[in-house]
Amino acid sequence: MFLSHFVVLAIAAFANGVPAGVKHAVHEKRDTPALDWVKSARIEADAVLPMRIGLTQTNLDRGYDHVMEVSHPDSPKYGKYWSAEDVHAAFSPHEETVTAVREWLINFGIHDSRIVHSDNKGWLAFDATVDEAERLLLTEYYEHEHQYSSKIRVGCDKYHVPEHLQPHIDYITPGIKLTPVVKRTMPSKRSIVPRSKASRKGNFAALSTSKPPAAKGLPADLQDCGSAITPPCVKALYGIPNATKATPGNTLGLFEQGDYFSTTDMDGYYAAVAPWVPQGTYPIPALIDGANYSAPFYSSLVGGEADLDIQIAYSLIYPQQVTLYQTDDQIYSPLEVADVNTFNTFLDALDGSYCTYSAYGETGDDPSIDPNYPDPAPGGYKGKLQCGIYKPTNVISASYGESESDLPINYSKRQCNEFMKLALQGHSILVASGDYGVASAPGDPQASGCLGPTGKIFNPQYPSNCPFITSVGGTQLYADQTVLDAESVMQTNLGGTAANFSSSGGFSNYYPQPDYQKEAVAKYFATAHLKYPYYSEFQVDVNTTKGLYNRIGRGYPDVAANGAFMTAFINGELDPSDWFGTSLASPTFASVLTLINEERFAIRKGPVGFVNPVLYANPWVLNDIKNGTNLGCDSDGFQAIPGWDPVTGLGTPNYPKMLELFLSLP
Repeated sequence: MFLSHFVVLAIAAFANGVPAGVKHAVHEKRDTPALDWVKSARIEADAVLPMRIGLTQTNLDRGYDHVMEVSHPDSPKYGKYWSAEDVHAAFSPHEETVTAVREWLINFGIHDSRIVHSDNKGWLAFDATVDEAERLLLTEYYEHEHQYSSKIRVGCDKYHVPEHLQPHIDYITPGIKLTPVVKRTMPSKRSIVPRSKASRKGNFAALSTSKPPAAKGLPADLQDCGSAITPPCVKALYGIPNATKATPGNTLGLFEQGDYFSTTDMDGYYAAVAPWVPQGTYPIPALIDGANYSAPFYSSLVGGEADLDIQIAYSLIYPQQVTLYQTDDQIYSPLEVADVNTFNTFLDALDGSYCTYSAYGETGDDPSIDPNYPDPAPGGYKGKLQCGIYKPTNVISASYGESESDLPINYSKRQCNEFMKLALQGHSILVASGDYGVASAPGDPQASGCLGPTGKIFNPQYPSNCPFITSVGGTQLYADQTVLDAESVMQTNLGGTAANFSSSGGFSNYYPQPDYQKEAVAKYFATAHLKYPYYSEFQVDVNTTKGLYNRIGRGYPDVAANGAFMTAFINGELDPSDWFGTSLASPTFASVLTLINEERFAIRKGPVGFVNPVLYANPWVLNDIKNGTNLGCDSDGFQAIPGWDPVTGLGTPNYPKMLELFLSLP
């Protein structure tokens, strides 16, 4: 943010090391005190600060257009994905930006040998004494102490840069964003928040049901699909064939955090419901920042999420393999990371440049949100943050998320940019949309999971809000239905805080509707006859708005798959129909894309990449869901109707039609 307060410096400025006549401007200013941080003593003049200047990136405003060039079915460049090098070059700062800022530093007295230009070209780094930094930026640095821990940060209330350099500089740290300069000591007790926010699962006893009359004419393994979903049920619902191919390099990636799989559970599942998968079939490990690979079935670390994702994937894609992206050490993953933050350390491991990537006033991981490595806690990961150590798989599924409002918008936008870059390179990223309808999980942030002073404003979800992700909602069969019947919205009363357990959907308060979905969303508004009041703005003040949802926000989910009464093998036991949630839907849809990629590779074509533009342009390849709502926030939520809706998106996969379409594309 560029401010208009200018400071003209003459003789006095020159005496302080600033060239005479240089016109400076306030570049960033803190408008309100940093939450939970108390400003204390000035930093000693000879203390050393790690200075980072985030350079203005180029072409970020064209990122969407670039993605459409390689992802829209009508584009002559469809499927011509970029390399990582192409991506870095396209969005790097202009050379004139680098030169101008470097010359400013050198003219001030920072020797060129002290200045490091990051590998991703996004920032300049140098160490400076506090005295140097204060004279350079015409500011004062103070310690800030956290009210509830022993953490110390350093920052200033405002700083200046030469006016002519403002277009070239995104931001500088330490600055108004507090930066750690003193290693923290670990708090004696970590706060605990509901795991349901990060691990979207419903572990509840199934209702007792009998077979519907129509089931008697079906094969034995399809007679109970209305009350116990197994791999044969999923295959029958969506026309998925038995997999036969295993192209090298086409493994399905699964993101896991704070939850581990059990080898005992895997083998038990294969024996019970997927006998075509051999015993001893386990995912390829891609362990990040000290993460464990697996845990004993009786361990509290086996919560069901990882077990479920892997069981679903292998049952649908074997003999193709699964790659397990397990993130973070045992200090962070069980409590802090799994419930407060997601994805940054994962993205660091996939793209080394992301570790230091600067955008929207954010450089690298946020120390107030993300894990800090090396981790000084006993048993913590003592290595450096792992950057660029794994190649992303063609398709990645993640069954994790939280309220959009939990994360600062600039943090979220920087991360969404990285998903944009992965889309440019031909990767499909799918996430579970969530399980509480138009709300978030209870307690996120209010007991209702909703926003506003009365807890009735709809609460959109992250990372489904990012337009470069494929958000997957949930569907279900009713107990008296078979695989020959149409599915409905996943919406069931599981008791307690999960009384309104349904497919999450709605409209972002951070991101506008991308062009690829505008026609579908407009049709929904024209036919749904919604009676809820709405607003049409981003970063709305939820304390004053009279609306319940953002009419112009990015709509989600994009698609859906079954998410109710799933059979699983968890903690050493077969659960016939105990599992619910869009956590089940995301790996299912991701498996479909993986199988389609297999067929494209067989005819020497590339991966399907970011599929949203293709699917919105061709909704006929999906099974439209027309029944059900996603309750929440003391409302009926949104209604599933013909066409796209913010409940189940465009619908569930129709594998034969999807295969036909994607094989016809270049």
